[in-house]
Amino acid sequence: MGLCYSLRPRLFGDLSGSISNATSDSDQPPDAAVPTRAGGARQEDTGGCGETSSLRGGLVRPGDPARLPAGDGKGTGKDRGRRLQLLQKTSTQKQKNCDKLLKVSKNIDRVLKELKREYKQTHRLLLLGAGESGKSTIVKQMRILHVNGFNAEEKKQKIQDIRKNVKDAIVTIVSAMSTLIPPVPLANPEDQFRIDYIKSIAPLSDFDYSQEFFDHAKKLWDDEGVKACFERSNEYQLIDCDLLRCRVLTSGIFETRFQVDKVNFHMFDVGGQRDERRKWIQCFNDVTAIIFVVASSSYNMVIREDNNTNRLREALDLFRSIWNNRWLRTISVILFLNKQDMLAEKVLAGKSKIEDYFPEYARYTIPNEATPEPGEDPRVTRAKFFIRDEFLRISTASGDGRHYCYPHFTCAVDTENIRRVFNDCRDIIQRMHLRQYELL
Repeated sequence: MGLCYSLRPRLFGDLSGSISNATSDSDQPPDAAVPTRAGGARQEDTGGCGETSSLRGGLVRPGDPARLPAGDGKGTGKDRGRRLQLLQKTSTQKQKNCDKLLKVSKNIDRVLKELKREYKQTHRLLLLGAGESGKSTIVKQMRILHVNGFNAEEKKQKIQDIRKNVKDAIVTIVSAMSTLIPPVPLANPEDQFRIDYIKSIAPLSDFDYSQEFFDHAKKLWDDEGVKACFERSNEYQLIDCDLLRCRVLTSGIFETRFQVDKVNFHMFDVGGQRDERRKWIQCFNDVTAIIFVVASSSYNMVIREDNNTNRLREALDLFRSIWNNRWLRTISVILFLNKQDMLAEKVLAGKSKIEDYFPEYARYTIPNEATPEPGEDPRVTRAKFFIRDEFLRISTASGDGRHYCYPHFTCAVDTENIRRVFNDCRDIIQRMHLRQYELL
């Protein structure tokens, strides 16, 4: 034993010095490339991980796959398999999504193609004209003739509109009796309390239209003074409008679709008042034809907006601006000279002469091609052709052969008249449509 201990320094060197050196060097980081020996065991620095691994006397380097334990290698293979399965599943799902999107895209293309074909086969008609010329009544006639009329709910709403028209009309008349110059008195002064009642309910928007109201309205209408005031209705704003005649101010743009002999028509009705006209430009693009509606009987009336401008002159100015509009130089106009029934009544009554409002009428002579209706009074024939020629004068003065004006005499509340006129216009519209798509 003593020999062993005495030979120890010779065999292993000075252990105390080694220990002291090791202790002094412990504060310095070991060299990762050079292994250190302690107790005869071969060790490898872990590079700061705080652990040293020994396997079968060999040095194991962390991250060396060739020297990982067998269990770890199997785990890595499973992970790779799972990742591969996940990638395959994701790829399959992406392919399904792409196929689904491609199918949706093809369906959209098919629908767009069908819509384009339908669009080219559709005749789009834009209804234009000054306020209260009868545009909306024309649309109603199209619904009656080609869209099975009105349903029960719409008829119920029209009843309310008609009642409101009655109220508005009687309120307007009795209010005008005292404001006209000269004023119009009641023939029966005892009916004054009825006027007071009518004026009291005038501002009510939620009115139940009791029997009392209708009794007062009927009694007042029987008064000769009220009738005399009605005869002077051209001096104030009185609505001139059953279902066709009821008047509702059109605000905005309304589309009516109907089909005649398997041909699709889209008719756009827009407001005719001045503040509504700025919306018309939205409908100008790619229309087949413009139907311009004129209230022929309005030659002695003023527009609602300023109570000063003559309504027929306003219609002429509007027609001129549309005819000369650079965006519409290729779109022909079908001119509906409407309200022929009311024009005939005014002309034959003789109370409002056209020459008082249009001095040029005194020098007007009926053209040779003018054909009167059977049994029509010559005075009515002369009046309606004068109004027609006023519009044709505008179209011929600035026409360049790219668009044309086709006049028709109409009575919008006469269903048969509108049926006949529209049938006459269908050939014109068809030619316009073919020319529009360069098929003619």
